[in-house]
Amino acid sequence: MATHYAETRRTPYTVRQMYDLVADVASYPQFLPWIAGTRIRDRRSLAGEAGERMEADMIVSFKVFRESYLSSVELRPPGGHEIPQVLARAAPGGPFERLVMDYRFHETPEGTCDLSFEVDFAFRNKLLQKVAGGFFGEAMKRVIRGFEARAAELYGTKAAV
Repeated sequence: MATHYAETRRTPYTVRQMYDLVADVASYPQFLPWIAGTRIRDRRSLAGEAGERMEADMIVSFKVFRESYLSSVELRPPGGHEIPQVLARAAPGGPFERLVMDYRFHETPEGTCDLSFEVDFAFRNKLLQKVAGGFFGEAMKRVIRGFEARAAELYGTKAAV
């Protein structure tokens, strides 16, 4: 049974700023809870499309739980014909039966960014899935706060829109 979470947050930053922040997977350990490490294995252009595909080793750590998995990340930057997007999927064989994280960046009339965040995940270990399901919503809110705090650190605090 997968767990799902979705939220859209209005930020006082531009689409480009928020996209660059989310696309910087290598920096996640500096500001995201439970991300203990990342290593970019490969990065290449998407065939026939604007954007890139990256493969990254991700290490997640929470209390006694510490696992690594391979993440395939599609980066579709602003300026293309589509809505800017960062789409990450865990490769088969890791601790997740399913993990899909989808970030989309929508420009507001004021020139700021509405960040839509959606995640679906299921651990292979059913006991761990049951435990994680109990605090999943709060965990996702902490991830979003991590991105917001990082944006304020990088781009300065701006008045909320």
